[in-house]
Amino acid sequence: MGVSLRKGESVSLEKASGDDALSVVRMGLGWDTIKKRGLFGGMKEQSVDLDASCLLFDGQGALVDQVWFRQLRSRDGAVTHTGDNLTGAGDGDDESIVVDLGGLAPAVQSLVFVVNSFTGQNFTQIENAFCRLVNQKNEQEMARYDLSGSGSHNSQVMAKLSRGAGGWTMTAIGAAATGRTFTDLLPVISQNL
Repeated sequence: MGVSLRKGESVSLEKASGDDALSVVRMGLGWDTIKKRGLFGGMKEQSVDLDASCLLFDGQGALVDQVWFRQLRSRDGAVTHTGDNLTGAGDGDDESIVVDLGGLAPAVQSLVFVVNSFTGQNFTQIENAFCRLVNQKNEQEMARYDLSGSGSHNSQVMAKLSRGAGGWTMTAIGAAATGRTFTDLLPVISQNL
């Protein structure tokens, strides 16, 4: 069972994993299509294209790499985006970003996960949107952050992984923003590093 995080809360990934050898984590992003009543009373689904991105920062807060729908793998090979879901159809994680913590370049001190509504819907309209962090070794959900109902913005800085002396920590950020790609969120991200 995972730990449900609220905005600003943190959890040590070493403690949450219950395993001394936490090495690969997956950030999952899930959401549902929007169901609307049609002209003659029937229901129709409207696609939602949320995009998950992972930004890699050094200890001074400089962006050193990014993984998103236009670059599915980090230069060091430690971070991989599994593919772009354009609709939100299906159950579970619609997009995932897998991080090999041991494979990250030593200069990388923080990973920031963001989500953007490429199709423009905001989080009051999108149902069942969440992000979660999973230990790939045993599929244990270590942390979860619900996004639906969080406001009328169309982008959000979801969470941050930080490297410290005691291992990795996840912090739920939940900072509202506006934009279609991660580049639009860089000013908001810099306030949360």
